[in-house]
Amino acid sequence: MHVPDGFINAPVSAVAGVVAAGAVAVSLRGARRELNERTAPLAGLVAAFVFAVQMLNFPVAAGTSGHLLGGALAAILVGPWTGVLCIAVVLLMQGVLFADGGLTALGVNIDVMGVVTVVTAYALFRGLVLVLPRTRRSVTLASFVAALVSVPASAAAFTLVYAVGGTTDVPLGKVLTAMVGVHVLIGIGEAVITMLTVGAVLAVRPDLVYGARGLTAPLKLRVGGELVDAAPATPAAPAQGSPKKLWIGGVVTALVLAGFVSFYASASPDGLEKVAADQGIDAKAEEYEHATADSPLADYGVRGIAAERLSGGLAGVIGVGATLAAGTGVFLVVRRRRTAAAESA
Repeated sequence: MHVPDGFINAPVSAVAGVVAAGAVAVSLRGARRELNERTAPLAGLVAAFVFAVQMLNFPVAAGTSGHLLGGALAAILVGPWTGVLCIAVVLLMQGVLFADGGLTALGVNIDVMGVVTVVTAYALFRGLVLVLPRTRRSVTLASFVAALVSVPASAAAFTLVYAVGGTTDVPLGKVLTAMVGVHVLIGIGEAVITMLTVGAVLAVRPDLVYGARGLTAPLKLRVGGELVDAAPATPAAPAQGSPKKLWIGGVVTALVLAGFVSFYASASPDGLEKVAADQGIDAKAEEYEHATADSPLADYGVRGIAAERLSGGLAGVIGVGATLAAGTGVFLVVRRRRTAAAESA
């Protein structure tokens, strides 16, 4: 789904960049309410994990592959505002270090892969959680549905942007049908990955899953016309300690996925690449050379290392480390600003 340079014209790309900048600015303010001293490092981990899993293209149809977008996963684990920032960090690292996704199209990518997926997924997720029983199983089910819908929604959003600013004259009805069709299949993979990841974190540290907050809210009883908390049937569970073990486990998992498992990912073009080739969307893309095409990590390989497996694995490990460092740094600064604002108040 990474939009390269040359798909969208300069004026629309500029407008998309302004919209993306506004979304990031608003998300920075909103993330202050979501992050604390325990969850800020985990938000950096979520960004690194999304980066790693995006390297794992899986086959969805003959000659087509897909990979995680990550908006639903990030929003459910660390909150919607922080989720937008997670995806923005990942896209920036991919564009600058690996020449993946055009730099002139960075705004389009943040809007389509970040904002649209997060807003769609989290709105649907919250609606489902409100009507389903207040259990962990409901959270897991809601995460599956939210992730599934967010991917074709993102594909439809790209088609809308292309309808306004596309650089080639192609039948938009066919583009929309092809984009949504293939991304429904990719959405199934996204939903499975999101469900399994959310379920795994819920199993060990449900207190750290943003979307699961409030599941243990006490039962309310009306006494004398007023609502009061009912006495718990069992003693409350003790507060859980530092998330250090979860953080270490997540980092190791991301490194293994990016550094080893990614070698076995599908080499077929992803959904957007396939549709672009079939429908002629990429007719003018070859005229544009990526601004960081000369990066030593371009195309997810380390320049100068001939062994393909070692080159790709090392590039993946570097990418996870860079994304983890950048994301954690951003979120720690946001958390400190929240603390400073609270102390000032």
